[in-house]
Amino acid sequence: MGSAYEVPFQLEDPTLLKQQSFVNGEWVEAASGARFDVIDPGTGNSFASCPANDTEDVNFAVQTSHDAFQRYRYTTPRRRAQMLLRWHELITAAKSDIATIVTYETGKPRAEALGELDYALGFTWWFAGEAERIQGTVGHSSIPNRRVITIKQFIGVSVALVPWNFPVAMILRKASAALAAVRAGFDKAALTVLTTDMKRTPGLSESLCKHPLVCKVTFTGSTRVGKLISHHCSDGLKKLTLELGGNCPFVVFDDADLEKAADALIQLKWRHAGQACITANRVYVQKGVYSAFETLLAEKTKKLKIGHGSAKDTTLGPLTTLAGVDKVESQVKDAIAQGGRLVLGGSRPDGLNGYFYSPTIIAEANEKMMVANEETFGPLCALFSFDTEDEAVTCANNTSMGLASYVFTRDVNRTWRLLESLEAGMIGLNTGNQSAAESPFGGIKESGYGKESGKDVAINEYLITKSATLTLDESPVTKCNI
Repeated sequence: MGSAYEVPFQLEDPTLLKQQSFVNGEWVEAASGARFDVIDPGTGNSFASCPANDTEDVNFAVQTSHDAFQRYRYTTPRRRAQMLLRWHELITAAKSDIATIVTYETGKPRAEALGELDYALGFTWWFAGEAERIQGTVGHSSIPNRRVITIKQFIGVSVALVPWNFPVAMILRKASAALAAVRAGFDKAALTVLTTDMKRTPGLSESLCKHPLVCKVTFTGSTRVGKLISHHCSDGLKKLTLELGGNCPFVVFDDADLEKAADALIQLKWRHAGQACITANRVYVQKGVYSAFETLLAEKTKKLKIGHGSAKDTTLGPLTTLAGVDKVESQVKDAIAQGGRLVLGGSRPDGLNGYFYSPTIIAEANEKMMVANEETFGPLCALFSFDTEDEAVTCANNTSMGLASYVFTRDVNRTWRLLESLEAGMIGLNTGNQSAAESPFGGIKESGYGKESGKDVAINEYLITKSATLTLDESPVTKCNI
């Protein structure tokens, strides 16, 4: 069963657009038959619908996944790598069509949707290699004639709770690591997809987290919801990875290459209309270059073309939800009321349907503003000023979150100092693009714990380490005390 809506785009392979959940190798409806609309944020119109799964859909989905795990837990590393590479090839072949669906589902410009696919494919490629790098250890003990052995084993059924802003990348970043760790035979139940609406999300998530056959949960989303997920997993002591809110600082020093810093900020801040956890939320500019940087940033921002993501000339699309527009609007009004100076934007653009908000720059920002204390998740850039390095570090760290921080300076000694003093799990040094399959991704403080991507660390989130101790017969050499 699909929706009765007319799809506003054409695909080279129309079979790629599915409007059901995927359970035990079959496209299925929710047990209740309930569905929810999928809205194109560029128009505000529905173009598809999906099943609204609920708690009654959980047990069968988890049980079939558990059965698949039992069948494929002994698949060889080479076989897992081959299957991941085959998956990589299939996604690559369908990249254009998938990007089209992403554009209409999220609102992001087509160029960004294609960029998300390239980014996401880095994970299938990387974890295909990681599949053959899972190794244990053998070592000597402090006690004579004893050996200590460790082996890596697969943890079991894993649940990935993924956000809407990067739907392909978030799924592949989580699923590729899990499949590299175990179910790469691609059994019919190796990968299960349960869709749902906002109303049923809390109950469905809690039921998945608390299911006795679920051994691992990974979640990307807000800090508030992450704490709820942590509570759900605590009763069963489930292994948990949390990638939560950002409120990330972006620091520009007097000696920075301003052109390079502005270009990096343009890409980081306005990508997907600011709807990324690692986007720059608070921009701190040293007073000596504050005015010049403000002018440069405004000039570059004015060149953005706002419109529907499918239009060829669009460089800034809509927000994905109407609630996102309302949040940006409230932060802009608050910033101006708190003494901020409106440099650019500050309103919903005329002549556009959908969930649009103009790219907005607020100068003379201060710590009393909502934008200084809340993750915006929208096209609002607030410029703060600072005098000294110590002041910049204090301001940057003045948040409960610690996902990412960005620094632009030509002083190599300063980059080392800030790498160590900034309280974030990821630090961009003269770059705003630091996320890649080979680099560990994750935060500290209330931005979560655990890592996704990176050598060894990400795949270990889906493994357990088992140790063994072997006592040998006493050897003749040992008896001679040589």
